[in-house]
Amino acid sequence: MEYREFGNTGKMVSTLGFGAMRLPMQDVDGKKLVDYEKAVPILHRAFDLGVNYIDTAPYYCHSDSETAVGMAIKGRRESVYVSTKNPLGNDSGDEWRAKLEASLKKMDTDYVDFYHSWGLNLNDFRTKFDVKGGPVDAARKALDEGLIKHLSFSFHDEAANMYPLIDSGYFSSVLCQYNLLDRTNEDAMAHAKAKGMGVVVMGPVGGGRLGAPSAQIQSMLGRKTESTAEMALRYVLANPNVHIALSGMENVEMLEENAKVASIKGALTEEELRKVQAMLEENKRLSELYCTGCKYCLPCPQNINIPLVFSHMNAHRVYGITKYAREEYAKFYKPMEKRDDGEKEMGVDASKCIGCGQCEAKCPQHLRIIEQLKETHQAIG
Repeated sequence: MEYREFGNTGKMVSTLGFGAMRLPMQDVDGKKLVDYEKAVPILHRAFDLGVNYIDTAPYYCHSDSETAVGMAIKGRRESVYVSTKNPLGNDSGDEWRAKLEASLKKMDTDYVDFYHSWGLNLNDFRTKFDVKGGPVDAARKALDEGLIKHLSFSFHDEAANMYPLIDSGYFSSVLCQYNLLDRTNEDAMAHAKAKGMGVVVMGPVGGGRLGAPSAQIQSMLGRKTESTAEMALRYVLANPNVHIALSGMENVEMLEENAKVASIKGALTEEELRKVQAMLEENKRLSELYCTGCKYCLPCPQNINIPLVFSHMNAHRVYGITKYAREEYAKFYKPMEKRDDGEKEMGVDASKCIGCGQCEAKCPQHLRIIEQLKETHQAIG
C-alpha cells in the first residue's frame, strides 16, 4: 500500500480509503441492518492490507454504518483514522454537539480523527455554519477537548464555491467528487493542497459507472489494463493533489483489486497521463457535440429528463460504458423507489417523446433533440 502525507495534519494516510456506505446488509425483524458477520471481516481485511482511513456517516447503510465501523476498529483504534460527518441543519452549537456525541456513542470511540460538515455549500457555510454561537464555535470547543482531531468538510456545491471554504482556514481536509468523467473540482483541489489541506476523493470510479467494462477506457494508456475500474483508480491517484481515493467496497474481491492498484508505485507515468488527458479532452468534445447538459431544454411537457437521458447515451457512445448506460436508462421505465440518498423518480424514457419541438426551440446548440431521443432509445432502451 502506498501512503501520502495528508496535508499539514502530520498524518500519513493510505492512498486507498474505505468508504463504509455499501457494507453487506441483512433484514432483521423487518429492519435493514449491516450484516456484521460479513462486514467486519471485510473491514479487518482492509486494515490488514494497509488501508488506514475509513469514512462513514450517520445515515449510511440505513443508519447502521457507524455501528459497524465501531465494531471493526475495536483493538485497532490507534492505527486507523476514522472520518464521519455532521448533517448540518439549522443547528445551534448545542445541536451540532449532540450529533457529534451521537456518532461517538455509536462507534464507541472517544474521538473522531476527521469530522466533516456534511455536504457543506457556500450559502450554508455563511448563514448556518460560520455564525456566532453556532457549529463553528461548537467545533472549536470539540477540537480543544480532543473529541475531534481535525475539522473537515465534504462538498457537492459548484467548484468555484469551494475556494472560500478552503480560504476560511477552519478546515484540515476536504472530501469531493473527482474521476475520469468528472474533473470539475480539479483546480479547487489543487488550491486546497497548496493551502496545506488533505484532499480526499469520492467516486473515483464514477459511482459505479467506471466499474463497467469499457474497451475505450481500458486502452487509454495504449495498452489494455485489467479493468476499467483499475484505469479509473490509477488516473485519480496519478493526480499529485489527491491524497486518498475513497472507494465503497462491498466485498473482499473488490477490496483486493483496489488495494492491488493502490500499491502500484507511481500510478501513471507523465507520458501515460498525457495520453489519458488528451483522450479525455477529445471525449469531452465529443460529448458536448451531443449535449452540454445546460438544461435549457427543460422542462419537457412529457417529463423526459433530456440531459440525463443524453448523459447515459454519452456513457455508451463516447466512453463505451454500455452495460452501465443500459442499467441506468432502464430506471426511467418506472418510478424509482426511495433510495438512501432520497432521490426519487427521474422522469420517463425517451420513447415518450411526442415531437412537440419545445426543447429544440430552447436548445442553444440547436441540437436535433427529437431525433437523438429516438436514437438513444434504440441504442440503450
